[in-house]
Amino acid sequence: MNRIQQLYQLGQSIWLDYIERGMIQDGTLKALVDEGVRGVTSNPTIFQQAIVKSAAYQEDLQRLATTGADAKSIFEALAIADIQAAADVLRPVYDAHGGQDGFVSLEVSPDLAYDTEATVAEARRLHAAVGRPNLMIKVPATKAGIPAIRQLIADGVNVNVTLIFSLERYAEVMAAYIQGLTDRLDAGLPVDAIASVASFFVSRVDVNIDARLERLAAQHPDQAERCRALQGKAAVANAKLAYAQFEQTFVGPAWERLVSAGAHVQRPLWASTSTKNPAYPDLIYIEPLIGPHTVNTMPPQTLEAFKDHGRPALTVRDDLEGARKVLAELAELGISMDEVTAELEAEGVKKFADSFVDLLAAIEERRKALAVI
Repeated sequence: MNRIQQLYQLGQSIWLDYIERGMIQDGTLKALVDEGVRGVTSNPTIFQQAIVKSAAYQEDLQRLATTGADAKSIFEALAIADIQAAADVLRPVYDAHGGQDGFVSLEVSPDLAYDTEATVAEARRLHAAVGRPNLMIKVPATKAGIPAIRQLIADGVNVNVTLIFSLERYAEVMAAYIQGLTDRLDAGLPVDAIASVASFFVSRVDVNIDARLERLAAQHPDQAERCRALQGKAAVANAKLAYAQFEQTFVGPAWERLVSAGAHVQRPLWASTSTKNPAYPDLIYIEPLIGPHTVNTMPPQTLEAFKDHGRPALTVRDDLEGARKVLAELAELGISMDEVTAELEAEGVKKFADSFVDLLAAIEERRKALAVI
């Protein structure tokens, strides 16, 4: 049993945080699935890297360029084809695990992050266009995204809730999922085939807080040792407390009513798990967050590192008191998690929106060049 399979025995599914047409065509994705990878996630930044850099899209780009389609239509055609192909590779996983694994995620346009109705409409449209039961639509956990999540779950759309940073917003996400299932059950519709994950972002929390701690250490030399001792600690602490919230939420009479109708928990998914600081261990956001009903979506380099030297063990419940202490110490130093997570959410939306703009500009440039060939 390899390390990925050992994680699954501990209750954690590994999804690949990357998609590119060449890896689907040459069998790389199928080989990873055979090793135990159970899903694929995408986002605008991933598609930007794939479509702009890979030669695998050239033929379709040229064909679409001659049809008069605009850049956004071309992107959508390329992305949907990739999502469909990846979903087909993962379909046996989906079928073998009762429709609760084997998913491929496609994100709504990032420029809709603050528009509830437009998010719902686009999610429904993409869900129909892809036409695969093992599709998850990614919806950002903005204030506008919360009611969209409830509506889409009630519609029967599998949702990957993305860009979750704060414990408060995570509580709202779980409530929206439970409310959506309840709406569906109250309408006499089945809830046993609905799946959802809540993508709680990890490493970016340390990137933000470490910089704040470094500034504090420079401003207050007497506190420098304390500040630097907290660097690299906040992200895992935040995620561990999120998991504790998860275990406290999916209990009680309201949830048991849904379980009796076949409902499944909304699994926490650890996102942004590659190490951003080269001074930190390469699996700093993998090994401490292993536990039942979780997903970790790893970029290729992190996945290879775990396959090589990862240590599978139940860890996500370890040292909750230590996690609380980390956040309490940050508060004592004047670092507000509310401020940090609000900043990270806004940055996350902007990053994906900027990647989408850059992607469309690159496609438009290639469209114009190919249209005259």
